Amino acid sequence: MPSINIARAKILLSSLVITFVVIRVWLFFYPNADLNLLGYNIHHLYTGLLLVTIGGIPLILFSNSGRILNLATAIFGIGLSLALDEWVYLITTDGSNMSYLLPVSFWGGLILVGLACLYIGALYFWFRKKDKT
Repeated sequence: MPSINIARAKILLSSLVITFVVIRVWLFFYPNADLNLLGYNIHHLYTGLLLVTIGGIPLILFSNSGRILNLATAIFGIGLSLALDEWVYLITTDGSNMSYLLPVSFWGGLILVGLACLYIGALYFWFRKKDKT
């Protein structure tokens, strides 16, 4: 039976929530802040997927607990939050900067990040309960 790493659960939850809040506040004040590379507009969904890859692979390959894996957990959480935040936005809107400020974009991001947090919480409580028995 796998055991839960409480410190990493807290790091993951906090990185998800803090990233969502920071990106939403930033884009509220700077809605036209785009990342453009070679003429392509790179949405933070894609940046998030790169961070999920960078953080997730070490988490899968290594089992020790230490600062490196704690950092990988934070990177994974930041990337996951960025990706989940934009998922509904890119599906339901035209992808413009002003569409990012629409309620469907905000609520979609909030619901998806919230569901990820609930999933982490459910796994935490399920395996914590199993550890005690």
